[in-house]
Amino acid sequence: MPAAPILLVIAGPAGSGKSTLCDRLVAADLGFTRIITTTTRTPRDGEVNGVHYHFFSPEEFETRVSRGEFLEWAWVHGQRRYGTLMSSVLDPLAAGQKLVMSVDVQGVASLRAAAAANPLLRDAMTTVFIVVDHDRLLARMRDRGKDNEEEIARRMATAEAELREAPKFDFVIPSRTRDEDFAELLAILDRVRPQPL
Repeated sequence: MPAAPILLVIAGPAGSGKSTLCDRLVAADLGFTRIITTTTRTPRDGEVNGVHYHFFSPEEFETRVSRGEFLEWAWVHGQRRYGTLMSSVLDPLAAGQKLVMSVDVQGVASLRAAAAANPLLRDAMTTVFIVVDHDRLLARMRDRGKDNEEEIARRMATAEAELREAPKFDFVIPSRTRDEDFAELLAILDRVRPQPL
């Protein structure tokens, strides 16, 4: 009998390491595929369309919203839209695949609402939140060197609100080192799906 599909949804503030965890899980050769989400923001240096995100123009994003193609979408930091296409999630789950994705807390709330009406999504989905203390999170954002101080301040304000959502998640990982966080994630997978990965 084929293994049950898995949708592992990892959330946390910007700089919490959620994207790194997704990448490590895929690289660990455990059969996971990363869901590529969409955004209207401009690609950063080194980002590739269809690899890091699907980069849509605001017009294309709006057209797809109006067609009902998104499983979830939201305005983030009040400036850009991010979302997950239905076809990126439901089709692979129906084929029995194991998926991992990084999404913000708004997206997780929308996924929970969609799961309430979709048994496949409900049965496959497990949510994990990465908790990072204020000082460590601020240091990580600055060390990344991707954002100016104004953007970091905006992201820190968003992070404070996001951290209050942690109790709503199935599992919480108190972030320490990258290796410790990944070990915690693997332990969660063992609890969620005890069969061999």
